[in-house]
Amino acid sequence: MKVPISEVLRRAGEYFMGDSPIHRAAIRLARTLADLEVPFAVAGALAANAHGHVRTTRDVDVLMTAEGLAKFKAAWLGRGWVEKFEGSRGIRDTIENVPIDVLIAGDFPGDGEPKDVVFPDPGDPDVTETTDGEALPVLRLPVLLELKLASGMTAAHRLQDIVDVMELIRANALPVDYAERLAPFVQAKFREVWATAQVDEDY
Repeated sequence: MKVPISEVLRRAGEYFMGDSPIHRAAIRLARTLADLEVPFAVAGALAANAHGHVRTTRDVDVLMTAEGLAKFKAAWLGRGWVEKFEGSRGIRDTIENVPIDVLIAGDFPGDGEPKDVVFPDPGDPDVTETTDGEALPVLRLPVLLELKLASGMTAAHRLQDIVDVMELIRANALPVDYAERLAPFVQAKFREVWATAQVDEDY
């Protein structure tokens, strides 16, 4: 379905001003999970935004444990959130009409097959950090890079994750030896993407 360019610009303006349905859905979910004392972390594009790579997105990615998701569903399904389909880990904010993709701690990014990078426990203080304003817990940069690299390396349809890594390298002026802070599984790919990120686009 085609969308008028004026509507595209309006939505983009709201997003970049931090007052879009995406942002409101993330904040509402975060406050609800905090009230339930359910550990969580904002992931995906919103986490990339928090680390300097600003781009739009259509959904909210949030990392939770399976137990945390079950607790949230028991308390709030039908009260502003619904499952995408029965038994789905994905949910939808019915007030903002925003999809929320839930990443489960212990699962594997990308193709879902076992690997040396795993979605971590959001309750681990080494996994998250807080941002200004609403103090939303987001994945720390090394964790976000590991997950995006592992995802893009093992799932052909996840190329945006590799692009995000390239832009995060640029936004944070990361040195090539930042790879040593990451899991060995993704170090070579980080160096490869780092080299690509050094290409001058001013032509």
